[in-house]
Amino acid sequence: MTDKRPIIGITIGEPAGIGSEIAVKLLSDPEVYKIGRPIIIGSEFLIKEGMRIAQVNKKAYAIKDEEIDKVEYSEEEIKYIDCKNIREGDFDYGKISAKAGRAAGEYIKKAVQLALENKINAIVTCPIHKESFTLGGWGKRYAGHTEMISDLTGTKKYAMVLACDKLRVIHVTTHVSLKKSIEDCKKGRILDVIQLGHNACRKLGIQKPRIGVAGLNPHAGDGGIFGDEEIKEIMPAIKEAQDLGFDVSGPISADTIFCKAKGGMFDIVIAMNHDQGHIPLKYAGFLYNDQAKSWGIRGVNITVGLPIIRVSVDHGTAFGKAGKGTADYTSLKDAYRYAVEMASN
Repeated sequence: MTDKRPIIGITIGEPAGIGSEIAVKLLSDPEVYKIGRPIIIGSEFLIKEGMRIAQVNKKAYAIKDEEIDKVEYSEEEIKYIDCKNIREGDFDYGKISAKAGRAAGEYIKKAVQLALENKINAIVTCPIHKESFTLGGWGKRYAGHTEMISDLTGTKKYAMVLACDKLRVIHVTTHVSLKKSIEDCKKGRILDVIQLGHNACRKLGIQKPRIGVAGLNPHAGDGGIFGDEEIKEIMPAIKEAQDLGFDVSGPISADTIFCKAKGGMFDIVIAMNHDQGHIPLKYAGFLYNDQAKSWGIRGVNITVGLPIIRVSVDHGTAFGKAGKGTADYTSLKDAYRYAVEMASN
């Protein structure tokens, strides 16, 4: 019988961070094999390091590209693709370096290649460190994962979706200044993001997505008193989307729309800029314990508009925890579940 579980490639990300540890912890969880077939994309040294740090005693096997859909996937064995680019002594945990940054980018390239060749059904990415990434030579072309993957896949229209349980947000603008964000909130881009948000919900199994659009200004402009972007750009985009048959409402003041979405009114919210969308999602999914000096993190980052599926953890490299064995893999497990669901749909 053909194994219908999707194959999910997990990139280790920044070698000096917690990626190898949480990847190994994920592949040691029996639950992940019930729904999918996970394979790590990294290097042999990092797999062994992850097992040492996480105190996991399992067999680990490097497999070739052509073997990915032929081998057995079970909790007894960890399968990985060896990119052979990191060795002992190439980096120190918690410290940026060109070698580590270069390797992180190479894991992304390999994963995209495998996804485009249909050897894996989705990519789940562990975090990269922007400084190492830049030192490794990638930062001259790419701000991060999203820009690199969109370029490698030839994608022009894409957007970031953050999700935590039933709260989902997609962004019109992300990594630009607030001033440029306002300048970039144009009708055409807003309409594109409404369509991308609709399609993202469909891939998550929501047949008739309800979309709420946030205003840019306080009180969504209050009829032009606090700004006219809602009148000139946002409302025309909403009207055109409605004419195309999308179930979309707004613009709604940003200080209330997320409360309504969390309460079940919307399946996804269109946020106008980075912080407008990130703050409510991280408030919902991130819990900091000051006494323990630790984070509990829920939530994932999905890039939509690509010809492949890419889901990421919604946290950084955690240099302060790297190499210590205390990293939480909950967000990675959430990302894996989302990737499996999207691949299955």
